[in-house]
Amino acid sequence: MKISVATVKDYEWIRNRDPHLEEKLILPKIREREIYLVQDESDAILGWMRYGYFWDNTPFMNMIWIEEPYRKRGLGKYVVEFWEQEMKQQGFMLVMTSTQADEDAQHFYRRLGYRDAGCLILDTQPLEIIFTKKLSCEKR
Repeated sequence: MKISVATVKDYEWIRNRDPHLEEKLILPKIREREIYLVQDESDAILGWMRYGYFWDNTPFMNMIWIEEPYRKRGLGKYVVEFWEQEMKQQGFMLVMTSTQADEDAQHFYRRLGYRDAGCLILDTQPLEIIFTKKLSCEKR
């Protein structure tokens, strides 16, 4: 398994699979290297992760998606830890993410060391739990 940064050639693939990303933002996120693809040895895409910046200064993981047949195999943990290492190498010592309170992902993030940092309530959606994680100073 490998993780690669999405390129322009992945545009259609992303557009067809990520309904939460505005189409006009796909190319800028590709150019800024903010979308990672999880691939197997034959380069088949098994999932993706994308991020942005909270308050324009703190890396915030917006989406992680592993295709159904490949879940519960450690791929999600692998891509999150890869992203954390990348952010650490760029000098960031704190990362963030969130998930809805009715989703099991909250347990996944807590197992990876994320801590509850607050919540957000929108009119039509369940409570959104916001998580933070301090990145350790030690190298892996």
